[in-house]
Amino acid sequence: MTTTSVVAPRPATYREVFAVGQFRVLFGSYTLFLIGETVRMLALSVTVYAATGSPLMSALAYAAGFLPYALGGTLLLAFADRWPPRAVMVGYEVLRAVVSAVLAAGLLPVPAMLALVFVTGLPGAVASASRAALLPDLLDGDHYVLGRAVFSMAAGGTQVLGFAAGGMLIVAVGAPGALWITAATCLASAALLRLRLADHPCRRTGGSAGVSETWRVNRALLRRPTVRALLLAQWLAPALMVGAEGVLVPYAERVGAPDAAGLLFAAVAAGMFAGNLIVGRLVSPAGRERLAGPLALALGLPLLGFAPHPGPAYAAILMAVSGFGVAYQLPLARRFLHAVPETQRGQAFGLLLTGTMTLQGLAAGAAGALGEAVAPGLVVTLAGAASVIAALMSWRTLSPPRRP
Repeated sequence: MTTTSVVAPRPATYREVFAVGQFRVLFGSYTLFLIGETVRMLALSVTVYAATGSPLMSALAYAAGFLPYALGGTLLLAFADRWPPRAVMVGYEVLRAVVSAVLAAGLLPVPAMLALVFVTGLPGAVASASRAALLPDLLDGDHYVLGRAVFSMAAGGTQVLGFAAGGMLIVAVGAPGALWITAATCLASAALLRLRLADHPCRRTGGSAGVSETWRVNRALLRRPTVRALLLAQWLAPALMVGAEGVLVPYAERVGAPDAAGLLFAAVAAGMFAGNLIVGRLVSPAGRERLAGPLALALGLPLLGFAPHPGPAYAAILMAVSGFGVAYQLPLARRFLHAVPETQRGQAFGLLLTGTMTLQGLAAGAAGALGEAVAPGLVVTLAGAASVIAALMSWRTLSPPRRP
């Protein structure tokens, strides 16, 4: 299915998006993936902490689910266009099921567990790129934009519900039991994709695929001024906002409400959910283009209110407004789709995801390091100011494109 570069006169509806059976299959498998991955990271962190008593090792266990994306995006992304997407996604789900079963069995020492999770997570960047590149084949025009919004809402909702459900699972069946449940979700996702998702051909054939092609295509994409500008516009401002999240736990301690850290994280996710829902459904495509800049500024501006160290309730409102601003990416998603060559679409979406996760991880780490020297409220304020500056630097890209 091909897309059009013309902005639709009216927004699509979520009912129209979910009326597409193949989208429902892809979304169902993605939901199972999110649930399984959230439970696995939490259960692994608990397992490692129980075995070592080390907060650092527990944090490394949690981060092991994210770090491979940076390396996988550097080495393997070319395969996202070289291999059929269904085969890539099914294969990765089966691999995740096997890894979860090995972890649940308790056969490995902690260093080997972390190494296994890291190495087997490398193909995750390819699977995620294949999934993202398949979406515009299933949905066209504004339906694609709403489809992206649905996936973003699912990710935000998982942050709110997934950790709570994962915590209850661990209490009920223990960390090994939760890991067995993760293995079951992986197999269910693989079966759903294999049995219900239509097979799509690979986007590129011939020649070699691997590290050299990944680097070559990444460089070619970054040399395109439009693609590079859109990548930076989607990377920098939200990554700096996420940096503020890296000090929410010490911030809650500082204001005398350590239990409020969960509320602040949930507020961000709730804001993201609301932003994608409201802007995606109630604002016209042309209106979204006009709102891209102001919404991008909304990522950082509310964080300036952390300077006087507000209480948990007011801080949660500020974080929710900041999360709402993530909806600025909706109009950029359509433009990015049209800016990249179709034969490199998988790698382009993989590059977008890799940069997002890498920069967000670095920003959170930098904020945590800065929090060792200054008050956490000041760190959040500085992160907000940096996000605003990044949005202003990308203002030309965020502005509505000129019509011929």
